[in-house]
Amino acid sequence: MLCALGGAVAGAVPAKVAPAWDKFPALPARVEGARIIKVSSGRTIHRFFDTPPFSPSGRYLALFRFPREDRSPQAGDVGEVVLVDLVNGGERVVAQSRGYEMQLGANVQWGATDAELYFNDVDPATWSAFAVQLNPLTGASRRLGGTVFMVSPDGKQLASYNLVASRRAQVGYGVVVPESAMPARNLGPVATDGVDLTDVASGVSRRIVTLRDIYEKSQPSLAISHPGDFEYYCFQVKWNPQGTRLLTTVQWSPRSDRNAVRSAAGLGRLRAVITMRPDGSELRTAITPAQWAKGGHHVNWMPDGEHLSMNLEVDGKPGLELITVRADGTDLKVIFTPGSGHPSQHPGGVPFFITDAYPDEPVSAHDGTSPLRLLDVAHGTERTLVNMFVSMTAGEFRVDPHPAWDRTGRFVAFNGFAGGTRGVFVADLTALLPPAP
Repeated sequence: MLCALGGAVAGAVPAKVAPAWDKFPALPARVEGARIIKVSSGRTIHRFFDTPPFSPSGRYLALFRFPREDRSPQAGDVGEVVLVDLVNGGERVVAQSRGYEMQLGANVQWGATDAELYFNDVDPATWSAFAVQLNPLTGASRRLGGTVFMVSPDGKQLASYNLVASRRAQVGYGVVVPESAMPARNLGPVATDGVDLTDVASGVSRRIVTLRDIYEKSQPSLAISHPGDFEYYCFQVKWNPQGTRLLTTVQWSPRSDRNAVRSAAGLGRLRAVITMRPDGSELRTAITPAQWAKGGHHVNWMPDGEHLSMNLEVDGKPGLELITVRADGTDLKVIFTPGSGHPSQHPGGVPFFITDAYPDEPVSAHDGTSPLRLLDVAHGTERTLVNMFVSMTAGEFRVDPHPAWDRTGRFVAFNGFAGGTRGVFVADLTALLPPAP
């Protein structure tokens, strides 16, 4: 257990800047010693629970603003990349983007310095998706050859899966193009889709592994009878903190043109967690489809870069457990019960996790709020920092807090719904946590 919960983030920048708390409206916290502020205007979110919206120095937050919140994004709709200055309280638009959906926006995230910000866009002349590198301090930008789902820890490579086809896996995480510009469906584990890396210096993108590679080479095997009866897609791709491994999830569902297959087999979507080296080698099935089929969601890397965490059903009782497992699928352990939401460990390796919960999960109050849970996994205790209203909306328009640590493990950013619109909040947990080793 201590091995799985140890290890600081390799190459983490010791950001020293702290927010000017008096520049932002405060939100009451439920735990003495914690403080919470609202840091953005309306229609804004930060990206996800696995990347900090805080810049490497800690001074800025990079967010995304939707043009509207009551309609699915349409091809060509324009949103905004927003920069919040946590020192002076200012907020300004630094770029526009057509490459977004409702859950992660345009996948806005930082590179190695405050002068390197990345996000996705779509060219309406060709409906091709691409990543943008932006210096938000000067406005200088350039178009890169691939898209971005996660930037490597050293800021030198962008990892992505097929963000145009992402909607066929799950709506909300990729980009929107007209149906006429959508790629062909992946009928079986195809060799024409997979995981890509873009070299930031050259802007050149290359495929490191295909769906067929994963299907044929990952161990334990993903082989099934009649794989051609299913559509296969990658969904999400994540660097470990050291930049030495990647994870992706692979999912397959009965082909949309063969509904009889679904009825006859009684099958829906199946999923697995796959890990690999950045060159596509050492393909391992960390969570098998049989394990995931019992229930589970939201896998993430641990700070040591060798273990994963995930909400997973392992004990046959109602509710999910928070587990850790090695990148090769061995040494699976339950570390906290119940699991929920989007859990991630303190980046310094101390045995605390931050997570939220879906409004319908057992730990929620079922009133449209999501608890921001600070889990002490060493002692099996937890504290609810705030019950954040996220609305009762489900599906594409749900508001997930996606709590994300800053690089120092002092602060957490999260989404909420206040005043009838999405917004971003920051919690100071300094007084609640031991110092990182």
